[in-house]
Amino acid sequence: MQAALLLGTGGPEMLEVRDDVPVPRPDRGDVLVRVSACGVNNTDINTRVGWYSRSVTAATSGGGFAEADLDDVGWGREGLAYPRIQGADVAGVVAAIGEDADHNLLGRRVLVDPWLRDRRNPSDRELAGYLGSERDGGFAQYCAVPSENVYPVSTGMTDAELASFACSWSTAEHMLQRVDLSAGETIAVPGASGGVGSALVQLAKLRGAGVVAVAGTAKLERVLELGADSAIARETDNPVAAAVEANGGLFDAVADIVGGVDFGGWLEALNRGGRYVASGAIAGPIVDLDLRTLYLRDLQLHGATVYEPKVFADLVGCIERAQVRPVVGGTFPLEQIHNAQEAFGSKDHVGSIVITIPG
Repeated sequence: MQAALLLGTGGPEMLEVRDDVPVPRPDRGDVLVRVSACGVNNTDINTRVGWYSRSVTAATSGGGFAEADLDDVGWGREGLAYPRIQGADVAGVVAAIGEDADHNLLGRRVLVDPWLRDRRNPSDRELAGYLGSERDGGFAQYCAVPSENVYPVSTGMTDAELASFACSWSTAEHMLQRVDLSAGETIAVPGASGGVGSALVQLAKLRGAGVVAVAGTAKLERVLELGADSAIARETDNPVAAAVEANGGLFDAVADIVGGVDFGGWLEALNRGGRYVASGAIAGPIVDLDLRTLYLRDLQLHGATVYEPKVFADLVGCIERAQVRPVVGGTFPLEQIHNAQEAFGSKDHVGSIVITIPG
């Protein structure tokens, strides 16, 4: 089959598209998915460049980090085995069934939950793996996954549109569930134009919350079209202060994938008892925290990575009820994966970048 192989840590040159990769065979309880499309996400880039390593302190980048420690380059702070097929945002059709898997899945159009949980203890987050990291993923014509990770979905969306959901939208849904966002509350969304950010805007509005989004000047109109009540230019001298002003006061929650120098400002922008959740740090992972702000204002800080299966099931329900709309910022065939990741890294798009897989 055709597949993009990650050969190690480094720049785009470490990805090689080949046509002679063996088709995986589904093990007991697994299914084989014929991949139609697969979204690109930050985890793909961060893993390739070694950004997850504790030795890296800079913002995310498309080039490899020479200082990355190969023993902790994975999302779970462990080493990875190469070659590896990345790609967590899989949409496709079940093409084969392994022993003990549900035969009713054969031929069904599905979305794949990328979190790989231990079958004996699925609630233990320490035992979780990620599709495209601990197991070969969807930048290939076929992908074998646990049968419990595939969700049949009935929708008129295209394959590329469907592939824009899995990672970005489940991350966003998880973040909002972590802070228990409710109707009538207000939330700030830094980085609102990317895959996760654009999903946060829609899912927060679906909950009946007020949303102030922060994005690049050229993307503000698109972000407002997604439902944000106000949109603040990232280039503003003090985007946090501008967001508070647009909101008419402090926020109940902040959902952040940006991090960097504005981290402390976002904490100051929260009401007493407010909630901050992070699931990324594209502007830099090392931030200043004034503990007095944290404890004197009774704030809650949440990380959001490994979620319970209910999060993905809730997302699929939103898709089938047509409560959300996909935001695809560009599509590329698999042989142009270098171009796709370059486009992803340029951040000129709104929404998700998706790889289409040949039949």
